[in-house]
Amino acid sequence: MADLQDGESVEMQGSGAKPYVLKNVGGVYSCTCPAWRNQSAAIERRTCKHLRKLRGEEAERLRLGAELPPRPEKNAEKNVGPPLLLAQSWDSATDLTDWWMSEKLDGVRAYWDGKQLLSRQGNLFHAPDWFLTGLPQVPLDGELWIGRKQFQRTVSIVRRQDKSDHWKEVRFLVFDAPRCVGGFEARLEFLADALRPKRQPYAELHEHQRCRGLAQLRQELARVEALGGEGLMLRQPGSSYEVGRSFTLLKIKTFHDAEAVVLAHQPGKGKFKGLLGALAVQLPDGTEFSVGTGFSDAQRAAPPPVGSVVTFRYQELSDGGVPRFPSFVRLSKTAESGPSPEKRSRKAVEDRVSHATKTVGSSGSRSPRHFEFVEGKSSKFWEVSVDGCEVRVRYGRIGSAGTTNVKGFADAAAAQQGADKLIAEKKGKGYVETGS
Repeated sequence: MADLQDGESVEMQGSGAKPYVLKNVGGVYSCTCPAWRNQSAAIERRTCKHLRKLRGEEAERLRLGAELPPRPEKNAEKNVGPPLLLAQSWDSATDLTDWWMSEKLDGVRAYWDGKQLLSRQGNLFHAPDWFLTGLPQVPLDGELWIGRKQFQRTVSIVRRQDKSDHWKEVRFLVFDAPRCVGGFEARLEFLADALRPKRQPYAELHEHQRCRGLAQLRQELARVEALGGEGLMLRQPGSSYEVGRSFTLLKIKTFHDAEAVVLAHQPGKGKFKGLLGALAVQLPDGTEFSVGTGFSDAQRAAPPPVGSVVTFRYQELSDGGVPRFPSFVRLSKTAESGPSPEKRSRKAVEDRVSHATKTVGSSGSRSPRHFEFVEGKSSKFWEVSVDGCEVRVRYGRIGSAGTTNVKGFADAAAAQQGADKLIAEKKGKGYVETGS
């Protein structure tokens, strides 16, 4: 079974687009997945399914000195989310005069069922008792929120399981009472009376105002977005609380378009197996991310080529400058007609990326050497590349994405020597170099 030596790290693909990083630092094993990070146990006592997959069940049991918790069954019933009202997008034609308008919060949706706080997926938020004190014993629909552009901070707090004092930064902004009888106005009156600061210091009614027409709506949208807000929510007057998506609740937000260079094609899974899963792309400033939505079946079958420029649409930038919710729009016309003078800076990026994509690994790395071992039921690949002071190894079953392991050395010469040693070992085990 594979293991990590002290100081080594390895990447393992999870359910998201970005792989998790597993490390061994002084005998303390860690993983960047939420399941490992959100445990309340000391870091040396934590494990997760990725560490168990890498090291094996017995190795992890011996390391922790205790029995491991059972893994969830693959066919186990998933959590059922609470009965929530979900919004539709505004069609830019519906007259929204007299509708109830509020800011679209960039937080985490939360449902109070009268006893506990649940996520949209039905998972329990481990909020401290003092945070929940005074909440009425009736369902409430709202958002866990810290402030504008604080989504990542909010997520990092509410996913914790240790009921920490970090929750003091969070507010439960309530915008509906699902079980309250009457139209939306009656529910607002109920909430105004039920939520009082002295009784619930961490919960409050989200502010609503009447929309006076299209001009005011656009003005308010511009104001909220200028402050870093996400957009607006519009509620139909007199509407009841419906479960599922409804045109009585509309969301309005401005999306931004930008261009990026295609670095690579990420293979699809499930219904997209054998097709494009996502494009790995790069912005002119060097920021890399993936675009996995917005493609037609035809585009997934014949995706934009590596080195081309694509236009994508996104909502906003994360704290790290990465576009949130990117969606493919089209192959950029500038890529078809050639760059104009004002696009020369991006063309320079394209040229660099195009050259880099001829090799596997980061810019400046040598082309990987690829080896395969096929015997009986065994069908494995192994490849290695040197990037400065680092040696990157990728291995796995032929046809799979494999697992990547990166090890640092004192200098480039030591890294090359380490790679040569690994190659000799693999050849001694029967691996044959394929050159691809």
